[in-house]
Amino acid sequence: MSRKPVAREKLLTAFEHLVLAEGLRSATLDAVAARAGVSKGGLLYHFPHRQALVDAALARCEELAAADLARLTASPHGAAREFLATSLYEDSPLDRSLGVAFRLVQAREPGARATCERVADGWYRAVLEDVQDPVIATAVQAMGDGLYQQASMGLLPDGESEKQEVLARLLDAVDRLHRTAPDDAAPASRTCERGHGFTPATAS
Repeated sequence: MSRKPVAREKLLTAFEHLVLAEGLRSATLDAVAARAGVSKGGLLYHFPHRQALVDAALARCEELAAADLARLTASPHGAAREFLATSLYEDSPLDRSLGVAFRLVQAREPGARATCERVADGWYRAVLEDVQDPVIATAVQAMGDGLYQQASMGLLPDGESEKQEVLARLLDAVDRLHRTAPDDAAPASRTCERGHGFTPATAS
């Protein structure tokens, strides 16, 4: 697979930075070009209009989420435990991309909500395939979403050991839920009865 043009990636990264640091209204084409150190003509070559930039940012989010999903499903610990264990906001490329997607949802940008729903649904299905119980899968995703939101807003304890203690308690809760699940729990289904999303967090 060929590498994406460096200028294009710099422009996307600049757009992300401006959206997260200064807000969506500040991420004008001129501001993005200036932040990236690319000429306005160079920006328009890759993104002829603002919607093209928004669409590319959402596409990047889905690409990063797909890579994360592959990692979840390959984890020897199981997708449910891995989903929770990696729900601490760490300012990773995926974290920043999700933060931008959340802002775009809040601004009612076309395609943003559908992107977030597809990402969340992929994670939900992976967890469901692991635990084989839709109630537990929903509980795991809600725990992960809540943990992620608190971490992204700086509401978790500052110390790493304290954060890991919070995580350990949640993982223990998942294990207890799994042990007490009825034997006749509904089997995993490839279609969701309702949308499983996450609550947009305000990225810093």
